[in-house]
Amino acid sequence: MTGRSTHAVLPPSLRAWLGPIAVLAALVVVVLGVLYAGHSEPGGVDRWIIQPAADSVRTPWRRVALVMDFLGEPAGAAALVVAVVTGCLLLRRPRAAVLVIAGAGITVGTTTLIKSLVGRTIHGDGNLSYPSGHTAFLTALALVVALLATGRLGLGRTAGTSLVLTAALVAGAPMGWAQVALGAHYPTDVLGGWCTALAVVPATAWLVDRTADPGQRTGH
Repeated sequence: MTGRSTHAVLPPSLRAWLGPIAVLAALVVVVLGVLYAGHSEPGGVDRWIIQPAADSVRTPWRRVALVMDFLGEPAGAAALVVAVVTGCLLLRRPRAAVLVIAGAGITVGTTTLIKSLVGRTIHGDGNLSYPSGHTAFLTALALVVALLATGRLGLGRTAGTSLVLTAALVAGAPMGWAQVALGAHYPTDVLGGWCTALAVVPATAWLVDRTADPGQRTGH
């Protein structure tokens, strides 16, 4: 393995699998966006999920939901990004630090753009809801950390992909639950946010590697 591959933020072992996963995730985002464009009410899947969640969220679980929600707010998100970037710099991985900032920033920017294009609202108060930016952010950060861990540990394709997808689920599921429990998003908004991160982060990692190593060819 060359020095460039060792420091790549998108491990070569994962490129063949994460590419199709990212494309599939992007298709899910587009399909859901088309289905719910301009809507202001929950869909069939949302109605099936929302009622049980709303009935069951009481103290202390509501406090847990509020803590999760804070992690997606500007102050909480900034603190998480600074902590992860600091860790990357302490490990002497400046390219990884760039991915943390770029991955999280582009993911959040993408959700903001999609919200304006889709125009789905919740509670009829004009709050754009699709896709969930909170879910997308925390999922994106978890994906970045998992990619870095995969590269640093030298994991193979199967183990690395499993780690990346597990990290995305472990981060996205509780944040998504919190958003639905607090009435900030519909379940399909959460799915859209989760898939947005799955689509954006691998592409951003590939772009960071290509920018850092202009002569590097995919798969080398």
